[in-house]
Amino acid sequence: MSVIRNSEDMRLAEFIRVNTAAIIAEWENFARTFVPAGGHMTPLALRNHIRQILAFISADIESAQTDAEQVTKSHGEKPRLFYPSAAETHASLRHAGGFNMDQMVSEYRALRASVTKLWCADLREARSSDVQDMIRFNEAIDQTMTESIHDYSARLELSRNLFLGILSHDLRNPLSAISMSAQLATKVGPMNERQTMLLSQIADSTARAGEIVTNLLDLTRARLGSGLPIVRENMDMSYVSKLLVDEARVLHPKREFVLNLSGNLEGLWDRARIGQVFSNLIGNAVQYGFTDAPITVTVEGQPDKVILCVHNEGVPIAPDALGNIFNSLTRGEPHPDDESGHGALSVNLGLGLYISKEIVTAHGGAISVTSTEKDGTAFCAHFNRKALHGAFETAPA
Repeated sequence: MSVIRNSEDMRLAEFIRVNTAAIIAEWENFARTFVPAGGHMTPLALRNHIRQILAFISADIESAQTDAEQVTKSHGEKPRLFYPSAAETHASLRHAGGFNMDQMVSEYRALRASVTKLWCADLREARSSDVQDMIRFNEAIDQTMTESIHDYSARLELSRNLFLGILSHDLRNPLSAISMSAQLATKVGPMNERQTMLLSQIADSTARAGEIVTNLLDLTRARLGSGLPIVRENMDMSYVSKLLVDEARVLHPKREFVLNLSGNLEGLWDRARIGQVFSNLIGNAVQYGFTDAPITVTVEGQPDKVILCVHNEGVPIAPDALGNIFNSLTRGEPHPDDESGHGALSVNLGLGLYISKEIVTAHGGAISVTSTEKDGTAFCAHFNRKALHGAFETAPA
C-alpha cells in the first residue's frame, strides 16, 4: 500500500484526506476476508460508505469541541446534521449484505488500527497537537461505530420480529386445517379406541400450537409498535375466573385449584384479553408449582380496580431473574413433575408472562410477582375498573 508521506505541518485530519485511497484499499481487503458475505461482493459494495465515514472523522477532528460536548460524544450522543448518517447507512448495507455484528464492528477496529499505524509510523516527533488529534480520532471512530451498532441492532430486531410475525401468521391456516380434519374424522363413523385416542392427541396438540401462534402474533404486534388491541365492554370478572379455573381443572385433573372471589368484580375490560391473562398465569402456576400443593386464584374487587392473584407453592424464582420475568422469551426451567410432559418451551415459548404484562398495561394497570420459599410464588395483576380513554385502546409499545 502506497502512503503519501507526512510533512512537518500536516495534521492527522489532513493525513487521512491525503491517504484516503490507501486507507480505503486496506478497508476493502479486510472486508473481503469475511466469507461468505464479503467473498461475492463488488469492490464498490465492500467500500460502502467508508469515504463518507473518513470525511466525517477528518471534519470531526478539526471541529471545535467543548468539554461538555466531548462527554456527550463519548456516550455516542453527538448531535447530527444528517439522518441517516454515513455510519448508519453503512450498517444498513452490511446487514443487508449478510455481515454479522462482530464482522461489522471488526471493520472499525481494523480502520482504527490501520490509520493509527500509518500515522505513528510517519511521525518524526510527537507534538501535543498530535496527541490531541489522536484523541479526537478515537472519539470520532467510537461515535461512528456507536451509530452503526445502533442501526444494525434496530434492523436485526425488526427482521426478527417480522420473521416471527410472518411465521405465526402463515402457520394459522395449516393448523386450522389439521384441527378441522381431526374434528370431522370423529364424525365419519365408528372408530376403535386407538383411533379415537390418536385423533384426540391431534386436536390437543393443534390447540397448543394454536396458542403458541397467538402468542407469537401478540408478541410481534407489541414489539413492532402496533400494540395489543384492547376492546373494552361491560363484563363480570367472576364469570371469566370461574370459566378458566373450571377449564384448568379439566385439563389438569390431578391438580387442586382454589378460587376465592370477593367484592364487586364488574368493570370495563376486554373479555378475551382478560381470559388470556387468567390462562397464562394459571398455566404458569401449573407448570412450575409443586404437584401436591393447591393453586389459589384470588380475585378481589376494590373501589377503583380489581386485583387478580395466582399463587402456587414451588421452587422460588431466583432473585436475579425476577427483574426480567416479564420480558419476552424469558422463562424458567420446567418443574420435573410437570405432568404435561411437554416442558415450558412447548407451552408458551416464554411469551405468556410478557403478553400478560402488555395486556394489563393496556388496561392501565400493573402486574408484579413475589417469590420466596416461605410464601411461595404469587403473580398479581391490577385492572382499573374504568377505561382511561375510549373503549378501543392499544398497549403502549
